[in-house]
Amino acid sequence: MSSLKELIDLVIAGDVQGVKEATKRLLEAGEEPLRVINEALIPGINEVGVRFKEGEMFVPEMMMSAQAMKAGVELAKERIGGAEVPAAGKVVIGSVKGDLHDIGKNLVIMMLESSGFSIVDLGVDAAPEKFVQAVKEHQPHLVGMSALLTTTMPVMQEVIAALEKEGLRDTVKVIIGGAPVTREYTEEIGADGYAPDAGAAVELCKQLVN
Repeated sequence: MSSLKELIDLVIAGDVQGVKEATKRLLEAGEEPLRVINEALIPGINEVGVRFKEGEMFVPEMMMSAQAMKAGVELAKERIGGAEVPAAGKVVIGSVKGDLHDIGKNLVIMMLESSGFSIVDLGVDAAPEKFVQAVKEHQPHLVGMSALLTTTMPVMQEVIAALEKEGLRDTVKVIIGGAPVTREYTEEIGADGYAPDAGAAVELCKQLVN
């Protein structure tokens, strides 16, 4: 018999197979799927975020924990059936036009999904028009933009201008991130927040949604 505490520890350890087996045992023992998600899988990945922020864990370990968490959530969702899992918020996210880097974006997506956010991934090389269309279609709480190059950073401002032009800017919070992005640049282009890493992005999204 597994316990919720054991499942939390397995997520922190990034033990994908262990999380699958422990989640199955809990569900077969009659544990509620939403309790497994909310009281074990999410607290596990939240602790990973804290340790990452404090320099006690690094990107490869965090990615393994996120994969472990995702594997457990998928099993729990199967038991929920058609019922909708409450989302912490919806985020439209993408690497801006001209930028083909997606490792950081994908890490943020995994962390956000693991924390209960619903994600619309626009992929890489996403033009301002693509962000605008996604906001119209999906009505997210947040728009996240990533850029790894100084030459593509200006597109972030173009996206914000496009949202303003379409009358959508006040409907969403805009956050940005990427190696060359700074807090000063965030203020300069009128974004709502900046996250230097995936763990910080999750915390920022939670703050802005609440």
